[in-house]
Amino acid sequence: MELYTPILVLGGLAAAFGVVSLLAAQMAGPKRYNRAKLDAYECGIDPTPQPAGGGRFTVKYYLTAMLFIVFDIEIIFLYPWAVHFDALGWFGLFAMVLFLVNVSIAYAYEWRRGGLEWD
Repeated sequence: MELYTPILVLGGLAAAFGVVSLLAAQMAGPKRYNRAKLDAYECGIDPTPQPAGGGRFTVKYYLTAMLFIVFDIEIIFLYPWAVHFDALGWFGLFAMVLFLVNVSIAYAYEWRRGGLEWD
């Protein structure tokens, strides 16, 4: 249990900092509410009304999300491989080449579907 004590102490300090910050802001902050302060803020532009169901996202949103997921997963697997490249030998190189081929297929699919066009 003594190995986890620093982690628990750090977690307790983080939670205490969050709670103390919220309480201090609540006690010290001004309490003059008006309609302008309670409205949603959209960079100085009047908020646009939203449909009752929340609206529908375009397919472009999902293609962009898929692109970020694919490349986040790629980085998660490439970093440890790069750190221990010399210890993995030929097996590690072959496994990473197969992985990069799979990621390249996903990249090509995303490119063909127009996920990289930010218009």
